[in-house]
Amino acid sequence: MTSAAPDLTAEEQGMLAGDQGPAVALCMRLIVGVARAGGAERLVPIESAHGDGCLYHGAAGLEFTERLVELGGRVRVRTTLNVGSLDLLHPGMVRADPELAGNGRRLMDAHVALGCEPTWSCAPYQTGHRPAQGSHVAWAESNAIAFVNSVLGARTDRYGDFLDLAAAVTGRVPFAGLHRREARTAELVLDLSGVSPAMLEHDAVWPAIGALLGDVAGTRVAALTGLPGDLDDGGRTEDRLKALGATAASAGGVALFHVVGVTPEAPTLGAAVRPGAPLLPVSTAELRQARDRLTTVTAGRLDAVSLGTPHFSLAEFAQLAAELEAGPPFADSVAVYVSTSRGVLQQAQALGYAGTVQRAGGRIVTDTCTYVTPVLDPGVRTVMTNSGKWAWYAPANLGIDTVLGSLAECVASARLGEVVRDEHVWV
Repeated sequence: MTSAAPDLTAEEQGMLAGDQGPAVALCMRLIVGVARAGGAERLVPIESAHGDGCLYHGAAGLEFTERLVELGGRVRVRTTLNVGSLDLLHPGMVRADPELAGNGRRLMDAHVALGCEPTWSCAPYQTGHRPAQGSHVAWAESNAIAFVNSVLGARTDRYGDFLDLAAAVTGRVPFAGLHRREARTAELVLDLSGVSPAMLEHDAVWPAIGALLGDVAGTRVAALTGLPGDLDDGGRTEDRLKALGATAASAGGVALFHVVGVTPEAPTLGAAVRPGAPLLPVSTAELRQARDRLTTVTAGRLDAVSLGTPHFSLAEFAQLAAELEAGPPFADSVAVYVSTSRGVLQQAQALGYAGTVQRAGGRIVTDTCTYVTPVLDPGVRTVMTNSGKWAWYAPANLGIDTVLGSLAECVASARLGEVVRDEHVWV
C-alpha cells in the first residue's frame, strides 16, 4: 500500500515544481519521497542542519554534492559540517593515497561551495552550534544526533548522507519520528541508583553505561535515573553525556535518551517516561561486562592512545593538560593522538593546553577522525582510548586491538608504554 503524499504549503509546492531552481527541486523530491514513505502528513521547517556527507565513501556522494553545486544549490539554514577525509590543517597527518585524498578534498570543497560552514567536527555542539530546546533541526552523525536531542533538547530525526544536504537546501524535513513530541517519551527506564558514587566518578564508566544502554534500548528512547550531573558545571557533565550518548548510538541505535533531573526534557521521571514503562536496575557487574565488550586486550605493550571521539572539548583539553603538568612525557614507543575541532583547538592554543599536550609528545588531529581515516602509524597493533565509540568501531575498521580506560589511565599507559588500568572501582 502506497502512503499518501504529505500536505505541502504553497511555498513547498513551488519548491517542488522548480520555482526556486533545480537544486531545490531535486532536494525537495528527496524530502517529499521520504515523507511519503514514512507516512508523514506534512513537512516542518528547520532552523539548522549538521551534515555528515562530507566524509568520502565513494563516487555517489561526490557526484550528488557536485551536482547540487552545478545546479546552483545553496543551503538556506545554518549548516555545520562533520569530519572529512583529510586533516587540512596538518596535511601530512592522513596517509591517504592520491585518489582518495583528491576525491576527499573535492567533496569537502563542494560542501563549502554550497554554503556550509567548514567546521569539520563531529561535536558541532561544542563549537558554537547549539540549537535551542524544542527547535526543529536536521542533524546527521550518530553522536551529534543523540547529543542535540538529549542534552540540548532540540528535535531531529536520524538524517544520513544525501538527506542531510536535502534538508539543508530546502529547509524542510518530514514531520515524523523524533520531531513529534509523543515519540520523545521514554519506553524503558534504566535505574543506576545502585551504582556507587565512586564508580560514577570514574571516566570510563560513562561509555560503559552507553554501551549497556545501546544494547538494552536498541533504537528505543530510554530514561536513566540515579546519575549525577549539572549541565551548568563547566562542561564535566556535558562531556560525560557526550561519551555516554556516542557509545549508545554506536552499540545500539540510540538517538535520544533522558537523564532524570539533568537533561532538559526530564525534570522528573514522570515528565520523561510513558506510563507502564519497565524499570531495569543496573548493577556494577553489568557495567563491567559492558566495559569489557569495548576491550579486546587487557594488558601488555601499548602502541598508541587515541583521544577525542567525539572531538575533544575545551574542558577535556584542560583536564588532559592538568594530568600532564606534573609528570614525565609520553613514552617514545607510544603515539598519542588527540582529535578536536578547529574552534576548540584555537582556544586550547590560546590557553596553553595544546602546547602542554604537544610538549608531552601528543599529536593533535583536526578535521577528521582516527578510526575512519588512515592516521595511525602502520605498525600500530594495540590502542588505548577513553572513547567507547572509538573502541566500538576501531577493531573492525583498522584491524587493531583496543583497550577502554579513563583519561588518567590513558595518560599513565602512554607514559609507561604498557596498559595500566585500575580495576578496584569495577568490583
